Amino acid sequence: MAEPGSLEAAAEHERILREIESTDTACIGPTLRSVYDGEEHGRFMEKLEARIRNHDREIEKMCNFHYQGFVDSITELLKVRGEAQKLKNQVTDTNRKLQNEGKELIIAMEELKQCRLQQRNISTTVDKLMLCLPVLEMYSKLREQMKSKRHYPALKTLEHLEHTYLPQVSHYRFCRVMVDNIPKLREEIKEVSMSDLKDFLESIRKHSDKIGETAMKQAQQQRNLDNIVSQHPRIGGGKKSKKEVCAGSDLEVKNTSPMSEQDSGILDVEDEEEDEEVPGAQDLVDFSPVHRCLHIYSVLGARETFENYYRKQRRKQARLVLQPPSNMHETLDGYRKYFNQIVGFFVVEDHILHTTQGLVNRAYIDELWELALSKTIAALRTHSSYCSDPNLVLDLKNLIVLFADTLQGYGFPVNQLFDMLLEIRDQYSETLLKKWSGVFRNILDSDNYSPIPVANEEIYKKIVGQFPFQDAELEKQPFPKKFPFSEFVPKVYSQIKEFIYACLKFSEDLHLRSQQRAGGSFLLRLLLPLQDLPSSRSTEVDDMIRKSTNLLLTRTLSNCLQTVIKRRNIGLTELVQIIINTTHLEKSCRFLEEFITNITNVLPETVHTTKLYGTTTFKDARHAAEEEIYTNLNQKIDQFLQLVDYDWMAAEPGSRASDYLIDLIAFLRSTFAVFTHLPGKVAQTACMSACKHLSTSLMQLLLEVEVRQLTLGALQQFNLDVEECEQFARSGPVPGFQGDTLQLAFIDLRQLLDLFLHWDWSTYLADYGQPTCKYLRVNPTTALTLLEKMKDTSRKNNVFAQFRKNERDKQKLIDTVAKQLRSLINSHHL
Repeated sequence: MAEPGSLEAAAEHERILREIESTDTACIGPTLRSVYDGEEHGRFMEKLEARIRNHDREIEKMCNFHYQGFVDSITELLKVRGEAQKLKNQVTDTNRKLQNEGKELIIAMEELKQCRLQQRNISTTVDKLMLCLPVLEMYSKLREQMKSKRHYPALKTLEHLEHTYLPQVSHYRFCRVMVDNIPKLREEIKEVSMSDLKDFLESIRKHSDKIGETAMKQAQQQRNLDNIVSQHPRIGGGKKSKKEVCAGSDLEVKNTSPMSEQDSGILDVEDEEEDEEVPGAQDLVDFSPVHRCLHIYSVLGARETFENYYRKQRRKQARLVLQPPSNMHETLDGYRKYFNQIVGFFVVEDHILHTTQGLVNRAYIDELWELALSKTIAALRTHSSYCSDPNLVLDLKNLIVLFADTLQGYGFPVNQLFDMLLEIRDQYSETLLKKWSGVFRNILDSDNYSPIPVANEEIYKKIVGQFPFQDAELEKQPFPKKFPFSEFVPKVYSQIKEFIYACLKFSEDLHLRSQQRAGGSFLLRLLLPLQDLPSSRSTEVDDMIRKSTNLLLTRTLSNCLQTVIKRRNIGLTELVQIIINTTHLEKSCRFLEEFITNITNVLPETVHTTKLYGTTTFKDARHAAEEEIYTNLNQKIDQFLQLVDYDWMAAEPGSRASDYLIDLIAFLRSTFAVFTHLPGKVAQTACMSACKHLSTSLMQLLLEVEVRQLTLGALQQFNLDVEECEQFARSGPVPGFQGDTLQLAFIDLRQLLDLFLHWDWSTYLADYGQPTCKYLRVNPTTALTLLEKMKDTSRKNNVFAQFRKNERDKQKLIDTVAKQLRSLINSHHL
């Protein structure tokens, strides 16, 4: 019995052989490897050889079985080959005969083929030409349109050519040339249209002045017609508002001006002749280039580029327009041309805004307007500051009002312009003040400072008509007579009224209150008389006039008066007349109040009404004149005192007062006689001031350091002069002093002289310091100074006086008094 291991190997070899028989040759490598990896490959080789022998035997059997059939087949095949050769020969012969017989037919068929091909080509060519002809016609049309500068239709033709016709014949070379030229044609159209736009921009730049002038004329006509309407309230119901007219006209390309003839509440005015029609912006400038260029760029897909270019160029033009000429302030025409250009610029932009779809928008317009406002206001602020002519400033105000009214009609806010008008109003007031300063100076310089003589009733009434003056006593006097004041009083009063009228002119056409309150329309469109103005408007005007008038009085007129008063060569007579004049002008201030009330229709008791400060001005001027009189008098007294020539060593006095003092007293008497028309207190103060100054000056003469010695005789002569002064004071040079009031000016001198002339030292020393002291006004220092001068004289002139007992006693007494005076002085200092 075989071993189990050999059986398993035989089975495995059998399996491998079957696998080799059933597997592709390329895949038997792993199978053979398994055989060689084992240890029975010898037995496997035996089995493989045995299997090969078996297969060989089977093949041999099969070949033996089919051999006869194979031989028969070969025999039949050899027979077929002979027949096939015969058939080939027959076919070759037949073909040769057929070729010879079909040569003519082939030639005819070839000719027919060529004809059919030509016919087909001709038909195809006709069809293709029918497709190409419209392309060529469109291209020819395109060229003709471009030649005639019809660029927008040319662009439309180009669009049809590119998108409709050329795609049908795109494979032709000439079409490819056309396709390649299309971008060039588009670019050419863009360049030509841009050239037209540049011409348009240049045109509106040149015509801005004319357009603005036209728009401002329309605004002026509208204001004039509004005035007519305001005087015919019965027709007011049929009037369209300007805003409604603007809204309606904005929808039309050729009528966008809010000042156009359609703004015609004015057309219903009865029996009024229409003004000649003023052309609008569209009549002065052809806007078609900008519309064509906008459409072209929109079609070309470059609308944004066009918008940016247009806005950029217009911004540049705006900056040029807003740059004022350097000499603009010299004439009103300079301002007018500047305003015309600005108005023209914004009228064009308003037209573009309402006739194009988005080329400019409101934000862009508002940005330009803000720029224009800031530049315009800055230019006005700079150039108007150079203006010194109030008439030019007033004309400028009216021009600014018209400028603001025009632009406000187009919907632009003008609040800041009216804020600027307030500044110009202040400047107008300043120019008026400068002008009136010259007027007042001329009046004051040309005045003769003498009362106005009146020869007849006509002259009297004329002056009273110029200046409110009433004096019953003067009216009763016969002619010729004199007004107490000089000519500058009625002239100054009349000029103050003229100044008030000039201030009032600036208020015309302005609605100041609405400007501050509403922030909307700052323009009072109707030139109402003052009595027809609203109370708030009247109060505003009244306040402005009063403030300006106060400046005129307190600054301008006051400075002019002060200048006259402080002049070196002015005399006492002129100063006296100035005091009289300012007194009457002060009284006339209430009439100026009434004058302002009448023209502004605002009562003085109205709350917040500004009061006139004229009384203060004239009081200050009068006080300055009074002080100048006091100073002038004192200077005259000093001039007389310069003539003093005392002999301080005289042994005996003269028989009368000194000559210089007699002349001085005569001068004072004649001067105070002129003070008759002065207020009593002024004359009294002047007289008292002169006496006090004279007393003080005489005291200084007596105590001068240069006067080292004086005699009793010199003191007695000095006493005569003081008595002359006291006599003058007692004579009452100016009425109104009570008792010996004027003499008190010399009381210090009198008590000092009495003390020395009466040698009453015992009384002085005993009563010193008591309220009832006889020599209360004598100062110990003054007394000691004078005593020292007399002591030195006594010693020098009496060398041998020490040998006489009386002289020795007197000298001892002087020394004793001097010692006691020093003691008083020292005790007083302690």
